[in-house]
Amino acid sequence: MSLVLAIDQSTSGTKAVLFDASGAVLDKSAREHRQLYPRAGWVEHDAEEIWLNTCAVVRELAQRRDLENLAGLAITNQRETVVAFDRQYGRPLHNAIVWQCQRGSSLCATLRERGANELVRTRTGLQLDAYFSGSKMAWLIENEPRIAARLRAGVAGLGTIDTYLVHRLTRGTVFATDQTNASRTLLFDVRKLCWDRDLCDLFSVPIDALPEVQESATTFGTTDVGGALPRPVPIVAVAGDSQAAFFAQRCFELGATKATFGSGTSVLMNIGSAFRLDDGGATALAWVYDGRPTYASEGLITFSAATIGWLRAQLGLIRDDTEVESLALSVPDCGGVYLVPAFAGLSSPHWSPHARAAILGMSAFTERAHVVRAGIESIAFQLRDVLETMRSGVGPGAREIFVDGGPTRNRFLMQFAADIVGATLSVSRIAEASAWGAAMHGFLNLGVFSSLEALSTLRRGVVQYHPGMPADDVQRLVEGWHAAVRRVL
Repeated sequence: MSLVLAIDQSTSGTKAVLFDASGAVLDKSAREHRQLYPRAGWVEHDAEEIWLNTCAVVRELAQRRDLENLAGLAITNQRETVVAFDRQYGRPLHNAIVWQCQRGSSLCATLRERGANELVRTRTGLQLDAYFSGSKMAWLIENEPRIAARLRAGVAGLGTIDTYLVHRLTRGTVFATDQTNASRTLLFDVRKLCWDRDLCDLFSVPIDALPEVQESATTFGTTDVGGALPRPVPIVAVAGDSQAAFFAQRCFELGATKATFGSGTSVLMNIGSAFRLDDGGATALAWVYDGRPTYASEGLITFSAATIGWLRAQLGLIRDDTEVESLALSVPDCGGVYLVPAFAGLSSPHWSPHARAAILGMSAFTERAHVVRAGIESIAFQLRDVLETMRSGVGPGAREIFVDGGPTRNRFLMQFAADIVGATLSVSRIAEASAWGAAMHGFLNLGVFSSLEALSTLRRGVVQYHPGMPADDVQRLVEGWHAAVRRVL
């Protein structure tokens, strides 16, 4: 049986996950990387560290497994994060600027004042916001003249993490991205499916410094992962992590909805093959297959599981993520405490880059369990806000939401989220949904599956959480949340 090795390069770390065509995880290896905070609101990663970790996790897995049947490598990645790198050697020229980073917010504000939002929205489907890549690229070009000169001379490349990894993996022979990642830059026309010169000019980004754009289920060269694999294999797929998870959940039908819980949360609802704007959120390019695009309404939450990481790393309220659920359940409720995780502003549906985080409602009665529980509950409240916007903007929404990601192992969070959003949450039994979605694209490319319909025949294993909280209690909690959000806006 053919196997695909998926590289899942996320905000917090890098995994290598080995799949067979049924979706079974045969083996995996993972390493975290550092989170760098040069100043308030700024977030960076060391792109060289990410490359070395990519080689390391593949090497670790290859040392344990017989990869004789390995047919290809697939890549899924944190979206919107920007890397400038040398085209000859692949070395990064600056730390990667992470999707959470708000250093481009002033530029976005200036462009909005100049009336540029309509151009950006109608061509990209996205909000003119620092969440996306365009302002990060513009910041690099304006503040790093050496990099700007190299980009204009054609000796440096600029792209998202997938572009950087593909270039390193192929020893500099391939400079390419896929359409799902390109569509997150604010530089890509999601109807024409190409880089847009007007948008590049708006952000002062040289269009020739951007990679070639291909469909996700396409071959992106060959690689031995820096010698970690016993022989070169083709890179058979590339897809942004949220779209890959959407694909893994097989949300191929109109109205199908998923939420991926990670450092942030991305909520996607299938709206079909015709592009239309979503007033409250973003219109995402979900995938392109055989030349035909599928679009989705998207809600974006910047801090979800990252809030738990903040409680651990910055405040020291928990030792590790495994104690979060038991600590939350050690108190009957949040004790009136709300944590609004606007560490990098608030995204959907508020789009307020200058909002800042706050813990509200504390008294002498408050203990650390209340604060930790409030942090967990904030994930569910933000999910409700996004879904309410979707329901009012593009339709009634689904009664069932397919969910995935590490935090779905927290049963308290899943039940609380089902109660708060008023929908059944179907948790995928495939924990590595983004990696599996990239591998599915790879199996399509390899011909193991002939169509999306063939992929639909795969078994779907889920654990379901049904809403059960009394409506009055839900209303009281939601009103408290909205009052807290108003305080930070």
